[in-house]
Order: sequence, then structure tokens, then C-alpha cells
Amino acid sequence: MAEPETTTRLPILIFDGDCGFCTTSARWLQRRLHTTAAVDPWQFTDLAAYGTTPERATYEVLWVDADGQIHGGAQAFAQWFIYTGGRWSIPGVALTLPPLRWIAAGVYRLIARNRQVMPGGTPACAIPRLPKP
Repeated sequence: MAEPETTTRLPILIFDGDCGFCTTSARWLQRRLHTTAAVDPWQFTDLAAYGTTPERATYEVLWVDADGQIHGGAQAFAQWFIYTGGRWSIPGVALTLPPLRWIAAGVYRLIARNRQVMPGGTPACAIPRLPKP
């Protein structure tokens, strides 16, 4: 189980390891970014140690930076790109600024809601629907 180090910890991207699309996407980016950040499924990560919950990790990818700040969804990817540096920092910074930030959030939500039909997706990838009050 991935756990944060007590002294200096590396940032981590936490994704849904039960989702084939999420796993494929995270591993594809990990190979291209050549970063020192950890990339682990939430199912094998001590989420409480990172200050988050399985409920949140089920609904969005999470980036926890070295200071423990949590970014979710499209902003998780933006922060990962910024951390990686070099040419990746340009799209990373761009994704943090309006209106790209808003567009990225909408695109992320659309993909997340439909990840079970994306390449590599299976019915297990579907995000559970929240019960209506």
C-alpha cells in the first residue's frame, strides 16, 4: 500500500484502479511525463494519510502535492503537468487559468461520467450515481 513518507514526500497521482480506462490513461501519461511523482490506484493507497476519502477518489483523479494540497479532476492533471516541468508546464499552467480551467473541468466531468464507454473502459468503470435526496 502506498503511504506518504513522514519527512519529504513526493507528490502522488491517485486514480481509480478498478477502471480500465483510468488505469490505461494514468500509465500512458506516466510513461510520457517521465516524472518522479508516484502514480497509484486509490485501492492500494492509504487515502486517510493523504487527507482524502475513497468516496472522493471514486469520483475524480487526485493530485496530492508535496505540501499535502489536494487537487481533483482536470486540476489534478494540470498540477501533474506543472510538477513535471519543461514543455509540460505550459499546458499545465494554461489549464489553471480561466477560461481553459472551466472548459477543462467540463471536459473532465463529461469523460468521467462516460468512462465506461471510453477505450479500455468496462461496466466496472461507471461512476456510481449519487442517490437523489
